[in-house]
Amino acid sequence: MAIPQKRCVWADGDDGLMREYHDTEWGAVLRDDKKIFEFLCLEAFQAGLSWRTILYKRKNFKKAFAGFDPVKISKFGKKDSERLMKDAGIVRNRLKIEATLHNAGKFLEVKKEFGTFSKYMWSFVGGKPIKNKIRTMKDIAPFNDEAVVWAKDLKKRGFKFLGPTTLYAHMQATGMVNDHMVGCFRRKK
Repeated sequence: MAIPQKRCVWADGDDGLMREYHDTEWGAVLRDDKKIFEFLCLEAFQAGLSWRTILYKRKNFKKAFAGFDPVKISKFGKKDSERLMKDAGIVRNRLKIEATLHNAGKFLEVKKEFGTFSKYMWSFVGGKPIKNKIRTMKDIAPFNDEAVVWAKDLKKRGFKFLGPTTLYAHMQATGMVNDHMVGCFRRKK
């Protein structure tokens, strides 16, 4: 009989999709620009909502937003925006939709300037993950200094809907910050 693996408290319940996300994606070092863009979009849509809500709509988001291809999304126009507002499979928030379309172009500008968005993004943590010692959910901060600095830089570059709290969630998701709890089997991976 296999011994069950210890997980972060938020992923240790009966929700199989949350558990799978925790076990295979959350906190894994990510340097692939397309996947990074996907997480930026999803994190922006999560603002004010639960991650579970977004996770359960993720496939619909992927379909609605051209597989999270920033080149394709940067070409979306008014018709696409209206189509997205009618799509019950995603979060129909006009400000978030418009921000996503707008941010696609900004993402491509950063990519052109730095060679990859990943190179730019990881520069805010010196190229390697920040490891926090999370023992309880109370130990998880809503943001860190790096997220504040990065949010200011993104705002200066014209990005929308990506403040420090949203960016910190992105940093956790993409492995820039290791907030796996002490004792979680994913902490050392």
